[in-house]
Amino acid sequence: MIATRRTFLVTGTAFGLMKAVPVHAQALPPIHVVKDPGCPCCNAWISHLRDNGFPVSFEERNIEALEVYKREQGIPENLASCHTATIDGYVLEGHVPAADIRRLLSQRPVAIGLAVPGMPYGSPGMGPEAEREAYDVILIGKDGSATTFTSYAAA
Repeated sequence: MIATRRTFLVTGTAFGLMKAVPVHAQALPPIHVVKDPGCPCCNAWISHLRDNGFPVSFEERNIEALEVYKREQGIPENLASCHTATIDGYVLEGHVPAADIRRLLSQRPVAIGLAVPGMPYGSPGMGPEAEREAYDVILIGKDGSATTFTSYAAA
């Protein structure tokens, strides 16, 4: 087969478009969320994750079963929120921003995971970021320690 100018241009354009597709979108590990049935803020957080390229699955458990699950995953009561998720060996508690999840996965600290205690207004899934209150994302160490991973100032 003889390559024509048209074949070359079409093939080159196709390769150029393929190169423009972000590779990280395909490489992100799945997140599995365990949440209270019908919680709108948990659903909004799931949407935030999906909008940021994470494949997400979820299951609903009643409050008592969800509390047991949190304890099994190593979440201290003082760091609890409304949902608990797992990703690539880590636990995510509450409305953790996608950027912090990406950072956790790239840095791979020895830890249980990340938590955003409570439900701070303006965190992902909890209202507009432009009106957020200040909050911290906490790194939960394997030894039970809690240190600030990221701080978000009030908007």
